[in-house]
Amino acid sequence: MSTQIFVNLPVHDLPKSKTFFESLGYAFNPQFTDDKGACMVVDDSIYVMLLTREFFGTFVKKPVADTRQVVGAITCMSLDSREAVDEIHAKALKAGATSGGDPQDYGFMYSRAFQDIDGNHWEFVHMSGTPDAA
Repeated sequence: MSTQIFVNLPVHDLPKSKTFFESLGYAFNPQFTDDKGACMVVDDSIYVMLLTREFFGTFVKKPVADTRQVVGAITCMSLDSREAVDEIHAKALKAGATSGGDPQDYGFMYSRAFQDIDGNHWEFVHMSGTPDAA
């Protein structure tokens, strides 16, 4: 059995967050989606659980960070091409995201970043090779 990853993120308005990510091309598994959380399918082994802030808080003992004010994590995913990276960045901005700045081009790796409508930090990268060993 392969390892699966479930990234859990607090959101301010679950329906708006679902609409945002649907506009980027993601679908949700209805079996694990209700009014407190939604299971966004990235691929067969990667899922993002968008949870209302209140429901997210039931899983932790610390206060839930307001990601509009602070960064708690960077969720980074790879894509098949530089064009795909630019495309998802443009879709995110059109859907209400805030750009994370200029593209980063290291030759072997190209990336774009944005903050989603809840302030969560996302990066999408295309790796065309590996960096040379020092």
